[in-house]
Parts: sequence; C-alpha cells; structure tokens
Amino acid sequence: MSVEGKKRVITTQRVLEMKHKGQKIAMLTAYDYTSAKILDEAGIDIILVGDSAANVMAGHQTTLPITLNQMIYHAQSVVRAVSNPLVVVDMPFGTYQGNSKLAVSSAIQIMKETEADAVKVEGGAEVMESVHRILSTGIPVMGHLGLTPQSIHKFGTYSVRAKGDEEANKLIADALALEKAGCFAIVLEKIPAALGAKVSSQLKIPVIGIGAGNGVDGQVLVMHDMLGLNNDFSPRFLRRYKNLHKEYLSAFSSYIEDVRSGDFPNESEQY
Repeated sequence: MSVEGKKRVITTQRVLEMKHKGQKIAMLTAYDYTSAKILDEAGIDIILVGDSAANVMAGHQTTLPITLNQMIYHAQSVVRAVSNPLVVVDMPFGTYQGNSKLAVSSAIQIMKETEADAVKVEGGAEVMESVHRILSTGIPVMGHLGLTPQSIHKFGTYSVRAKGDEEANKLIADALALEKAGCFAIVLEKIPAALGAKVSSQLKIPVIGIGAGNGVDGQVLVMHDMLGLNNDFSPRFLRRYKNLHKEYLSAFSSYIEDVRSGDFPNESEQY
C-alpha cells in the first residue's frame, strides 16, 4: 500500500509539543523518493523539500530559478516515500512576494498536488499579507528569517545577518509577528547564536536553526551538504557526517575500470 495520502506521525501540533517538552527537532532536506524513504526510516522529524534543489539538484548558483512546478515534482516524490515526518515545501521565489492572491493560489496548488503538510516562506513584514492569506485557507506556514537566500541580490552576500542592533531588532519583531499571524514554526538562518537563543526564548512556537547556534529548538541542514556530496560549500555551521563524494567517486571509478577490463559482468552476473 502506498504511503501517499496517509496521515503522518509528526504533525505541526507534535513539533509544538516537542518545543514545550524541551525535545530538540531534527530537520533535513530531501528532494527525491529514495532519499526521503531513508530519512523516514532513520526517524527524522521534519523533511524540508527545499528550494535548495535549485543548487544541489539542478546546478544553479542561487535558489531563484526553480519553478513552482519543479518544487511540486520534488515534493510529490518525497511525500510518496514517507509515513512519519512532517513534510514542508518551500514556496519558490516569485510565488508569494508582492502578490498575496498569487501566494494563496500557489500554496493551494502545492498542497493539492503534493499532499504535503505545510509550506515555508522567507521574510517578515514584507510578506506578512501573503502569510495571513495563506493561513486563512488553513494551510500551515513555516517562516524563515535571517539570511533569506531568495533575497540574495538584495543582500549581495551570504554573510551572517543581524549582527547589528537594528537588523536584530527587526528580526525579533518579524519573528513575533509571524508567530502572532499563526505560523507554526520559524527557521533562522546564519545569525549570531545569542540572537537565535533570544528569539527561541521569546517565541512559543519552535525555532529551527541553520547556523543560528544551539540555543534554538532544532536544527536543519541541506542533505547533500551534511553527506559530503557537495564539497564546494563549507560554512562554519556545516558538520559533514560522511564524505560521500569520495565514496561515489571510488565506486564510479571501480565500475568504469571493471567494464573496460571486461571483469564486469562476470559469469555469476550473467543469465
């Protein structure tokens, strides 16, 4: 029986309870059926179908080029694989900024066509109208503050955000506003650890960090980065749990050598 359409074990209410119980929340990205199935088996709490697929799956320099239909394709693949984790889908650039009607229709399309559990949007006051309208339809929303990759051309750099008081105060105000609007969780990316802890202490909803220190309620990484498949990206916050680039390269090289030498397939591998 397919797991598609089945109610998953981890819900938005469950992650809220995890925060209140002091249980850390583990979140990783996934973009395909096979990886998501392994994450499900491992016991991950939240899978983010991230617009980072534009980088690690399609080779773009930024997250901006990925389309709504491409995000839906990746999310459909992930949802088919899982029965336990909450599945959150990034709303891609251009589907919610500056047009709340488009935001609602895009979020509805994601939810109807993927059967995911929630969407994620980047920004605070600038996108609040879109957040309100999406939430009014009953679709759960995860916020994202700090370094917001969809705004990279505005920032001009991927450096740490909110180091100064003005930007830090705005981030706190935006986080509180997102919570008040009804968001069930917020991602904080690449900000000072002390600020991450401060935001987490002020919010009742979970705060998931990526480069936001250990004082938040959970952590998220891009799967390709933590597995060492992407060796071109080495920020301070990244811990590589494997070097799969090396393992893949070794396996591919051995296969090529075996084919060229005639060793593969051997007699036991033929019909």
